[in-house]
Amino acid sequence: MEAPHMLKGFKQFVMRGNVIDLAVAVVIGAAFSNIVTAIVNNLINPLVAAIFGKADISGVWSFEINKAHFSIGAILQAALNFLFVAAAVYFLIVMPLNKLAERRARGQEPEPDPLTTDQELLTEIRDLLRARQL
Repeated sequence: MEAPHMLKGFKQFVMRGNVIDLAVAVVIGAAFSNIVTAIVNNLINPLVAAIFGKADISGVWSFEINKAHFSIGAILQAALNFLFVAAAVYFLIVMPLNKLAERRARGQEPEPDPLTTDQELLTEIRDLLRARQL
């Protein structure tokens, strides 16, 4: 296989929309993680500390049985972190983009549903009757 042909195939692969979208998503995701980390560290953790007396609840409700360490708080902390990230993604990205798409779609009318076979036949009959009357 020739080198120029291989490069052409590679260029087509890289320029596909889904590869570029994925690359953009990774970069945006990495940048967005800084925002989420700042929100969690500077807003959520202080709220948790105000309620539980600790900034991190992973140590809450932990115990040992026969030198085996159990931590209900660690599970709850992971669940809370997931909810915080999901809420941040929804309210900072998904909701504004949905509003933007809604605004763009206001000026456009939806496509009409395709005619059923019965509707097509009735339309044809109507058109034949009109043609007869002329």
